[in-house]
Amino acid sequence: MSFGKKHLLGIQDLTKSEILSILETAESLKEISRRDIKKVPALRGKTIINLFFEPSTRTRSSFELAAKRLSADISSFSKTTSSTVKGETLKDTVLNLEAMQTDALIIRHSASGTPHFLSTFCESHVINAGDGTHEHPTQALLDAFTIKEEKNRLKDLKIVIVGDILHSRVARSNIFLLNKMGAQVVLVGPPGMVPAELADLGADIDHDMDRAVKNADVIMMLRIQLERQQKNFFPSLREYRNLYSLTPNRFKKADRNAIIMHPGPINRDVEISTQLADSVKSVILKQVENGIAIRMAVLYLLLGGKEREFTN
Repeated sequence: MSFGKKHLLGIQDLTKSEILSILETAESLKEISRRDIKKVPALRGKTIINLFFEPSTRTRSSFELAAKRLSADISSFSKTTSSTVKGETLKDTVLNLEAMQTDALIIRHSASGTPHFLSTFCESHVINAGDGTHEHPTQALLDAFTIKEEKNRLKDLKIVIVGDILHSRVARSNIFLLNKMGAQVVLVGPPGMVPAELADLGADIDHDMDRAVKNADVIMMLRIQLERQQKNFFPSLREYRNLYSLTPNRFKKADRNAIIMHPGPINRDVEISTQLADSVKSVILKQVENGIAIRMAVLYLLLGGKEREFTN
């Protein structure tokens, strides 16, 4: 398994072989979470800090569980418990945490580029858990892992991503990854949320969802990120539902073996019907499970774990 990076800042920085190394390592590590005793000593003695400046349930908990299942020590801080509320700069906060001899720092921040900034002075490994509207690399990795489990490949699949692409770091990381792995990516949504310049990232653009989902192998729904929007990109939620919600009738246009994905949190009956979200075609909960395996793999590869310490 080869992985030549000190930090995980984004998918755009990774080679295809590095992506495959993470996916293959995750495949080896996934079964640990299904054991009666869900712990191995691969990262025993390592210290990891979760530093989240935005709300998070899945990502934060997933990293915590991943670290603990590899026997690392992990402490989690949020914006409200950080000294930044007292006026301390982010750099000083991180330098103080590093003075406690931390090995890795997992950062989520509303400002795009924050993990890259930290990597310019951090001695510890920096892992991007989502930076503004830029990237969310571990989400794209777990999505790819889930697709590969379900479809046995990524190459030549038609993967349709629907929703607020403009503000979605998940979409950007997925576009970068899926392009590198040879998939066809189609972006769908209102023109204001899927502007033409996004085609420069290597994806096709379609504003007609009924047309775009025809023969799709994977449909990935995104929520409307109202907290990131400074203006209205569509007249009303009712119109958005009519044009871009994934309904049973729309889903019938996809390939008969198509799967449904969503990074969460879900706005039920807004971007996706409850019936489909809970159907056998949905792999949303599998994405959550696979998130732990992917984050275990990232920590293991970055922090230098030993293969013999997690295999029987």
